[in-house]
Amino acid sequence: MLSKRLGCFFVMMVVVLFAGACGSPPLKTTVEVAGGTIEGVEQDGVLVYKGIPFAAPPVGDLRWKSPQPAEAWTGVKSADAYACGCMQDASMAAMTGTSANFSEDCLYLNIWTGAKKADEKRPVMVWIHGGAFVGGMTGTPMFDGTKFAQKGVVLVSIAYRLGVFGFMAHPELSGESGRGSGTYGLQDMIAGLQWVRDNIGRFGGDPSRVTIFGESAGGIAVGMLAAAPPAQGLFQRAISESGGSFAPPRVVAGAGMNVPSLALAESDGASFLNKLGVDNIKAARALPAEQIQQAAGGGMGGGAAFWPVADGYVIPGDPYEQYEKGRFNDTPILVGTNSNEGGLFMRGSVTPDQFEQQIRSGYGERADVILEAYPHATDAEAARASADVFREFAFSWPTWAWARLQSRMGKGKAFVYYYDHRTPASPEGANHADEIPYVFGNFGGRTGEPRPEDLALSEMIQSYWINFADKGDPNGPGLPEWPNFTEDDQKVLYFDDTAVAKPIPNLEKLKAYDAYYQWRREQAGMNGGER
Repeated sequence: MLSKRLGCFFVMMVVVLFAGACGSPPLKTTVEVAGGTIEGVEQDGVLVYKGIPFAAPPVGDLRWKSPQPAEAWTGVKSADAYACGCMQDASMAAMTGTSANFSEDCLYLNIWTGAKKADEKRPVMVWIHGGAFVGGMTGTPMFDGTKFAQKGVVLVSIAYRLGVFGFMAHPELSGESGRGSGTYGLQDMIAGLQWVRDNIGRFGGDPSRVTIFGESAGGIAVGMLAAAPPAQGLFQRAISESGGSFAPPRVVAGAGMNVPSLALAESDGASFLNKLGVDNIKAARALPAEQIQQAAGGGMGGGAAFWPVADGYVIPGDPYEQYEKGRFNDTPILVGTNSNEGGLFMRGSVTPDQFEQQIRSGYGERADVILEAYPHATDAEAARASADVFREFAFSWPTWAWARLQSRMGKGKAFVYYYDHRTPASPEGANHADEIPYVFGNFGGRTGEPRPEDLALSEMIQSYWINFADKGDPNGPGLPEWPNFTEDDQKVLYFDDTAVAKPIPNLEKLKAYDAYYQWRREQAGMNGGER
């Protein structure tokens, strides 16, 4: 049960002096991009372009294929409204306060820029939304990039295929591609980053200073892209909020391993086609998207069988081992987790016996190591332990492992945070996704009206994120010092009402998980190491 539930200040003065005379003309609402001309709108001193196609609609014969170049258009395409979200269950939209407007034709991106001229070379931040890889969309109001753009960043948000449409593997699909299957959603992100590389300079952005950042599944995707060979060179910094992906691929049932091996995912895909009542991919491509979505199921549980796959191409294998071998995209990273991540997922009462049964059913002969790390003698302790176990295996251990590997094996520095800002809505600790309004500076809706301390913390967090996007280091004037994380000095920036560097508060629990995953990797090696 546990395993299923589951993102140029110092300019030479001579450039400044001559920019007006020799620079590019003023940036306008009408811009030439790959494929044709788009027209955005100006709002709050920012130019906004929504619904820009970065790939061809993945429909018909392009369903379950790598993204193809966007089709060219004639005339001026209006870029004043979000495109439809990618196919998903309607309940996912309700969770984020977004209208249930979905389509397979969904590979579009959005841009916010405060640049006055195209050659300003501002840092670029590319947002990848979360949603358990089965839901979410760029049009969620909380993800509006205006405040980032007002503070000097060119903010981009990209869509990607979800659930069965983005992550179904099948032997036929692997044969078609010649390089595995089940990573179409990740390939969409890579296509979006290629579009950014080729076009963002026309919006005042610097294609050599791109930061990818995301939360939850978006943060996990950032971790996957950090080890993905096809993404090499497409970004220069990475921010992961409650993400990372460093467990070995899943070949048998076991806790905390979400990425299936290609063989296992292909078997799941074949079973799904049987559920659809078809016996080949051609017939499945002819079915209406709504029929396929309905068969996949609703909510987050509907995506349990469709997670990014260790296809051997985008996800070459065990990411932990990839890092140990130096096979990763080496950039500075800013990563972190929230104090009560599991509180959103593990609700209700849990008895000590139930907690122990859950751990023993998922952790095999290493269950005692996990049980020892989590006090669970009373119902209250067992409920707390259940939530914290989810926090560790889903978010905090992958984040910690990533920071350790990057600091040990890479040139780029690692900066780690622990978010524990408590509010009247989250008195027991910061829940999963609680930091997002503070990162974007967008409050209201289900988050309620911000208090003065909320606004102050949001300003601080945005400054850190923007500094990192600008120069690969979050530190700057007026901010508490954020030390880089190393194996020998594992300090994290602890966010509450303010920020202060502290030791990791859940370190002993992380060590227990480290021992567990080491055992899983050893078991995989003993069993032939299917990746």
